[in-house]
Amino acid sequence: MSKRLALYRATTRPDWLDYNGHVRDAYYLLVFSHAVDALMERIGMDAAARERSGHTLYTAEAHLRYLREIRQQTALRVDGQLLAHDAKRLRLHLSLHRDEEADAAASCELMLLNVDGRQGRSAPFSTPVRQSLDALARQQAGLPWPEDCGRRIEMI
Repeated sequence: MSKRLALYRATTRPDWLDYNGHVRDAYYLLVFSHAVDALMERIGMDAAARERSGHTLYTAEAHLRYLREIRQQTALRVDGQLLAHDAKRLRLHLSLHRDEEADAAASCELMLLNVDGRQGRSAPFSTPVRQSLDALARQQAGLPWPEDCGRRIEMI
């Protein structure tokens, strides 16, 4: 059965709050960044693999949407969907949820680039990582495309 990956869980902290008592905007991206780290673990790019290969993921682009308020001491969950991938890149959609709510409090669409840090440039994924990405794409093939993907900022 196709499903989004449960990638990361956290609870908001007092130092994340702004002057309105809401989670400060930067911490949304921090939580999404931790979810990317968890995805890296799942696809074979854990710390040991990064040390051996010198490869890691760089964020090339991010589109973050704030949909609902998040306050102090809120349990959070981030789910992920691999939208597309090729030899060097992956496109990922992440949704941030309050506790067990179905509706997202925020979403983030990311373009991630595989980089060989030793060479200082983009590089193809290793065969095992590519196979993991292919398997994940097959697993999630039946998922609907998230409605907020590919959006741009505009005044309507």
